[in-house]
Amino acid sequence: MKFEHLIEINDPLNPLIDALTREQLWRGLVLSAEMPKLFVPHLDECTIDERDSGSFRRSRRFGELVVVDRVLLTPLQEVRYEVPEQGEIAASSLTVTIEAPAEHTLFVRFRYDDGHDEETDRVNAMYDEYKKSAYQEADIDTIRIVREMAAAGRLDASYLN
Repeated sequence: MKFEHLIEINDPLNPLIDALTREQLWRGLVLSAEMPKLFVPHLDECTIDERDSGSFRRSRRFGELVVVDRVLLTPLQEVRYEVPEQGEIAASSLTVTIEAPAEHTLFVRFRYDDGHDEETDRVNAMYDEYKKSAYQEADIDTIRIVREMAAAGRLDASYLN
């Protein structure tokens, strides 16, 4: 399953949307990777056990299921999650990209790839529709939480230092 969607962050024509800076948005997206329990209520535990200048490895535990992945950071542009094959989990990826197509506009593009071939995608088509819907709702929740944190000043550089 290859799936992507956009969430609008800033729209200068819509005064009802509180504008975020690219920096606030970036800090929120990184925080969702480093501290996912703030964003995923059913996550039991997350540990980061390996970190370098542009990435880190983490283990997330959901009950008995443990998922290990690597998060790659391209500052102010992209957060990429790479899940290697492990047990019954196929290799997959999620790329979260900040896009600014025009001045004062920001979008976040979420791009999923579950690593399956076209034949598997055809067989799983109905199930994949449920997954797409769940992913999209989770992404909307992530942006909602980022907005709440920004409104509270928790994504300002002075708050984080």
